[in-house]
Amino acid sequence: MEKVLQNIRVSFEKSPFFSYMGFEIIDFQEDKVLIKLEINDHLLNVNETLHGGVHGAMLDQVLGMKTQITTKAKCATINLNINYLAPSTEGTIFATAKIVQQGYRIVTAEGEIYDEQGKTLAKAIGTFKLFRDS
Repeated sequence: MEKVLQNIRVSFEKSPFFSYMGFEIIDFQEDKVLIKLEINDHLLNVNETLHGGVHGAMLDQVLGMKTQITTKAKCATINLNINYLAPSTEGTIFATAKIVQQGYRIVTAEGEIYDEQGKTLAKAIGTFKLFRDS
């Protein structure tokens, strides 16, 4: 089982998009997944706050990771709803996720992004299609 989790982790860490965005895995276990991101100037929007697309990408990543860790199956996002709750401009942010409902082919998960002080910045709920052999 540990080998499966390691393979899933490596697949995310080797993703060009994952590294381009600057995401870093902090915790990667069946019961907990946690990633972080250092906010850099190139991730800010015209209001000089973290771009909403960065929040979306980070939430999609952590939800997909949690889905794959839990199901041991590859997945694809079929729906993602995000609520933006507070802006951020600097520092480090973190994202975590949990499974809300798991079927054989469809999983629903929710996640959140928070800052170093624990302030919630964004929340999301996502639905994922699982790719299974049978």
